[in-house]
Amino acid sequence: MTPIQLILIIGFLFTGLFYFVRLRNRIADVLLLFILVGVAVLFILFPEWTNVLAKKLGVGRGTDLVLYLCIVLFYFVVLKLYARMRKLEQQITDLIRKQAIDEVEKLIKK
Repeated sequence: MTPIQLILIIGFLFTGLFYFVRLRNRIADVLLLFILVGVAVLFILFPEWTNVLAKKLGVGRGTDLVLYLCIVLFYFVVLKLYARMRKLEQQITDLIRKQAIDEVEKLIKK
């Protein structure tokens, strides 16, 4: 197994674990954002680093490494948005259920 395969597997496992645990910690989100921005700035300032890192991880080119990492990040964002959407759906369901019960109680009292 090449190092990039291990990194990608760990990335997807982390994403899946994050989804199931559903971290709602804003600090973790901000920290992750700063790390990603920092790495992006370093790769922009020193593009040869991506090639060096890619070779060490068993990937042909730095561009391919960046693409693989973007795929993992995209998967993470999609799952995070899906979890948020499910939470909103549950809140709407609870609100509608409560409103329906309140209306039935009003009818019974009349």
